[in-house]
Amino acid sequence: MLKTGKQVRHYRRFSEDLKLKIVHEYESGQFSAADLKTIYDISDSLLYEWIYKYSKYNKKSIQVVEMKDSQAEKIRRMEARIKELERVVGQKQMNIDYLEKMIELAKEHYNIDIKKNSDIPLCGGSKTTEEN
Repeated sequence: MLKTGKQVRHYRRFSEDLKLKIVHEYESGQFSAADLKTIYDISDSLLYEWIYKYSKYNKKSIQVVEMKDSQAEKIRRMEARIKELERVVGQKQMNIDYLEKMIELAKEHYNIDIKKNSDIPLCGGSKTTEEN
C-alpha cells in the first residue's frame, strides 16, 4: 500500500505455452473452468478470454456451457467405486480362502472328500424336460 492509501497492483504475465496448456486441460475435460481458476489463481474473464482466443471449439459467438459434473469429479467418483469394488473382492477372496481351509480340515479330520473328483461328470443343472 502506498502512503496515499492506494494499493499497488501487481500484474502477472502468462506465457503463451501456459495459456495453451490451460486451454488444453479445459478442452480435454481434465479440469472444469472452476478447477482451473482455483489451480492457476486466475479470474473468470481471463480464463474465458484465453478459451475464446486459443480454443479449437469454443469461439466468441458460441456460449460455453459446462455440466455440473466435471471430468475431474467423475474420475473421483470412479476411483471411489474402484476402491469399494477392490474391498469387496478382497472380502470374497478371504471367504474363499476360509472355505478352502475348512474343506482341507474336513478331509484331514473326518476323511471326507468334499471336493468332487474330476472324472465324475458335472451336473447339468436344471434343464427343461420334454413333455410328450
